[in-house]
Amino acid sequence: MTPDAPLPDVHHDPGAHRFHTQVDGHEAELLYSLRDDRMVINHTGVPNQIGGRGVAAALVKAALDHARAQGWRVVPACSYSAAYIERHPEYAELIDG
Repeated sequence: MTPDAPLPDVHHDPGAHRFHTQVDGHEAELLYSLRDDRMVINHTGVPNQIGGRGVAAALVKAALDHARAQGWRVVPACSYSAAYIERHPEYAELIDG
């Protein structure tokens, strides 16, 4: 995957409260918890080997799109998800608080 390659397919595992993808044999993940109708994004992890390719952005976008579809509010508890939302104001209305 090159920097201008399409973003990876992101998969949702609702039982584990996890979004994940694989790129070049490395797995990246976003972990969240649910509190009432709020998605708390706790962690976004991308191995260094696949960093800088938009993988974390793809994970956060998938999580935010899912939250929007479910009618959930979002608490960006991990710093990457908070920064992503700041850069993408189209998701600002999802923020809880």
